[in-house]
Amino acid sequence: MSAVYRGRLAPTPTGYLHLGHAATFRTAWQRARAAGGSLALRIENLDPRRCRPAFEAAALEDLTWCGLDWDGEPIRQSERRALYLQAWQTLRDGGWIYPCSRSRRDIATSPLAPHGDESIFPAQWRTSSARAKGHAAPEGVNWRFCVPDGRVIRFDDRRLGVIEKIALQDFGDFVIWNRDNVPAYELAVVVDDATMDITEIVRGEDLLTSTARQILLYEALQLGSPPATYHCPLVRDSSGQRLAKRHDSKSLRAFRQEGRNPEDLWTELDLGPGD
Repeated sequence: MSAVYRGRLAPTPTGYLHLGHAATFRTAWQRARAAGGSLALRIENLDPRRCRPAFEAAALEDLTWCGLDWDGEPIRQSERRALYLQAWQTLRDGGWIYPCSRSRRDIATSPLAPHGDESIFPAQWRTSSARAKGHAAPEGVNWRFCVPDGRVIRFDDRRLGVIEKIALQDFGDFVIWNRDNVPAYELAVVVDDATMDITEIVRGEDLLTSTARQILLYEALQLGSPPATYHCPLVRDSSGQRLAKRHDSKSLRAFRQEGRNPEDLWTELDLGPGD
């Protein structure tokens, strides 16, 4: 790895961190330290309705308890809105995005969407990007990125090897700004990773399609080469379901309250002893 390696930890404070987060964040920490690089901490707190300061404080405490550290002060997405708005304007002016009034339910119930797949927005529903020019601001409507039909997006993941995703087959036009005037995940992380000089993204393998989407945003925004990626295996419960906040997966907080220690955590996750 390069001597200028820069990674990041990026918790979202919408709930307590669970064991899957611990596994991914530890991998990110290990890779940054092994490379002799730096590791930023970015709090992805864009959604004011779901993100809570108490969850942010708990995340910082839990990460420290796990023995993970970072370089510099935490960076908060809530303080970077001007950067996301500038990116939205660039995409609007470049004809890459269009306003969209369709909901997830519309897509899921439409015969035009393959198998009701919410990720495949029907191309027949696209509106002209020319309509975007009449909007001075993004609020009040969803904004979708128009993917190039049939484009094969290929990237070489540092764990999984070469990955290919096909636009309008594996994913469709995706939201980059929500109708409630909140930048979407895909746009925000691209802007952040580019402006923070991140060289490698470590995250779960459930986000492989997001990587393909974000490569398209890097191109449209002319941000240069995207960071390398390392997609971690997902941590699953005894039923085989991947851990997630919405499934009330066991939190690090609950693990700690049982009197367990970080060594117990790494053993349970089969990650070996901490460094």
